[in-house]
Amino acid sequence: MDSIAIQGGARLNGTIPVSGAKNSALKLMAASILTDQPLRLTNMPRLADTKFLGRLLRELGVEVAENGHTEVGGGEQETLFHAARITSTFAPYDLVRQMRASFNVLGPLLARTGEARVSLPGGCTIGARPVDLHLQALTAMGVEIELDEGYVIARAPKGLKGAEIEFPFVSVGATEHALLAAVLADGTTVLKKAAREPEIGDLARCLVAMGAKVEGIDTDELVITGVGSLGGATWSVIPDRIEMGSYAVAAAMAGGEVRLTRGRADLIQALTDKMVEAGVEVTPTDDGVIVKRDPARRLKAVNVATEVYPGFATDLQAQFMALMTTADGESVIHENIFENRFMHAPELGRLGADIHVHAGEAVVKGVEVLHGAQVMATDLRASVSLVIAGLVAEGETTVGRVYHLDRGFERLEEKLGACGAQIRRIKGEDHDH
Repeated sequence: MDSIAIQGGARLNGTIPVSGAKNSALKLMAASILTDQPLRLTNMPRLADTKFLGRLLRELGVEVAENGHTEVGGGEQETLFHAARITSTFAPYDLVRQMRASFNVLGPLLARTGEARVSLPGGCTIGARPVDLHLQALTAMGVEIELDEGYVIARAPKGLKGAEIEFPFVSVGATEHALLAAVLADGTTVLKKAAREPEIGDLARCLVAMGAKVEGIDTDELVITGVGSLGGATWSVIPDRIEMGSYAVAAAMAGGEVRLTRGRADLIQALTDKMVEAGVEVTPTDDGVIVKRDPARRLKAVNVATEVYPGFATDLQAQFMALMTTADGESVIHENIFENRFMHAPELGRLGADIHVHAGEAVVKGVEVLHGAQVMATDLRASVSLVIAGLVAEGETTVGRVYHLDRGFERLEEKLGACGAQIRRIKGEDHDH
């Protein structure tokens, strides 16, 4: 297993281009099943997760062709998806377990072919995240569902029917899944208490470009009028706000001046407001932000609470916690979205951070210095928080199990290294014993 080694103490100065959003790209890829015409996605991130889903789509009969530059910031990366014919409606466990989002092929397969057999996703380290809301939404649309030995066997013998669906709580995955199924359903589907994340708006707008009828985009009520078929489209994936926020925090942690490009300042407003409160200079630009900080001056401790969009993103909580480990004072971090989402706290503790976790709350008392150590990534967002802390920890920090990191960050070492970070990947050595 690879690990990443960071020599702490270097400031960051330079430019980091933001990649396309993983959480949008995966759902847009699933949308390719809905049409027999080509769907061309530009600004595509190249990640372990998009590779997994590409593999699954090929199994179902979708042609997947990647092209574009591979160097950092090297222009448009695009992928062409063409599902001229669906040759299989079976999504096996060994492909679905590697990544939860692949479960989202279920709705599009039903909409296109009327049947599907899709594995339930495996367990998830950051809390329950059940798929029952997905299945309830599909059932409301006339799908017959049975569970058999870890598989969802779903049939819509009379096709999908429009329905009124009110989610019991806001669920990004269930909103996206119901939207993907409803665009080809007979009649009108109303999704109430829909999630409003920018990635859902991105998916909805792409579906509209393919010929779908969706109203109420970016609100908590989506009205989808089913159409007989969808066509192809070319669509640029929205910038990744979590990647952008992670690098913004990295720049604030290490000090210096970093310009984030190919992004959108409005997507990380809740984060940058808190960074400014802590004493970081953040200047929005027409394609991102400039983050500036004098490392000689300590940041102020501030409190945050995670919320659904447009609140503070749960996917940026670990990174912000890392930033607070050396701030002046005590900050309280409330996690309101996922249980078990403080697994990075003990690992940050190995670097000398003073963090006490109680239920959904973490109290971080800022320390003067962190010290390098061997640490282990527990999930995708936790892993980048350890890299961020390593940027200022005295000596060397080695982060093990970075396959978590590769699921959501494209060429992280190159992007940070180009700004002066002393960071390198150690191939294949196993640091997590």
